[in-house]
Amino acid sequence: MKVRSILVASFILFSLTTNAQRIKGSDTVLPVAQQTAEQFINLHPEARVTVTGGGTGVGISAIMDNTTDIAMASRPIKFSEKMKMKAAGENVNEVIVAYDALAVVVHPSNPVRKLTREQLEAIFRGKITNWQQVGGDDRKIVVYSRETSSGTYEFFKESVLKNKNYMPGSLSMPATGAIIQSVSQTKGAIGYVGLAYVSPRIKTLSVSYDNSHYATPTVENASNKTYPIVRPLYYYYNVKNKKQVTPLIEFILSPQGQEIIKKSGYIPVK
Repeated sequence: MKVRSILVASFILFSLTTNAQRIKGSDTVLPVAQQTAEQFINLHPEARVTVTGGGTGVGISAIMDNTTDIAMASRPIKFSEKMKMKAAGENVNEVIVAYDALAVVVHPSNPVRKLTREQLEAIFRGKITNWQQVGGDDRKIVVYSRETSSGTYEFFKESVLKNKNYMPGSLSMPATGAIIQSVSQTKGAIGYVGLAYVSPRIKTLSVSYDNSHYATPTVENASNKTYPIVRPLYYYYNVKNKKQVTPLIEFILSPQGQEIIKKSGYIPVK
C-alpha cells in the first residue's frame, strides 16, 4: 500500500524527444501520478513527462498560466477559478482519476485510538486543547494542517470542520511529507494526510461521523464507504490541449493504471 518517494516534491522523467507533458499540483495525487507516468514512459519511450507537486492551487494556477498541461487536484476547481479561465477565453475539462481516504494521524505513543467528527472539529478549531479531554494523556494538542492553497486543507475544512475556520494557532505545513515528519517528532501532535502517505512513523485514528460506528482509514473501508473521510482526486486540463493529454489520461484510467492506483493505497474509479 505504501508508495515510493513519499517525501519527494517532484519527479522528472526524461526521454530524448520534445514530446513533453507537464503535470503539476496536488501533493496527494503526486505519488500515483509519478508511478503512472513512469509506466506510461515505459510503454511510450518517445514521450517526456514532468511531474511536480506544490499543491492543488498551484496546479490550477499553472493551468491558467499555461505552465502545465495537467493540473493534479484533491478538490474540485473553484467557481472563482472557472470564472478566471472563462474571462481569459479558456476552458478546462475535469477527470476523476482516483479516490483517496484522508487519514487523521497522531504520534505513535498517543494512547487515543478513535475520535468523532465533532471531537476532530473541536480540536482543529481550538475548542479542545488537551488530549486528556478526549481520553488521552495530560498533554497539549499541537495541530498541524496544510497551507491554504492545498486541496487537502480545503477538503478537510469542508468535510470535518463543516466549513468553519481552523484555529489561529494551527501550524501550516507546505507539503504532506512535512506533516508526517512533524507529527512523528511531536508527542502531542495531530494532523491529516492522504492514505497513501501513511507509514509506521505515525499512527492513524479511527473516525466516526455518527458517534457510534468507527472505522480505520484503509482502502477496503474507503471502498465500502465505512470510513467517512473520502474524496475524489482529479486531473484538469485545458480543452484546447485535449489531444495532447488524452494518451496520459487514458492510461491512468486503464486497467493497468487503475491497478497502480490500487496498489499505491488509493481507491480506483473502476
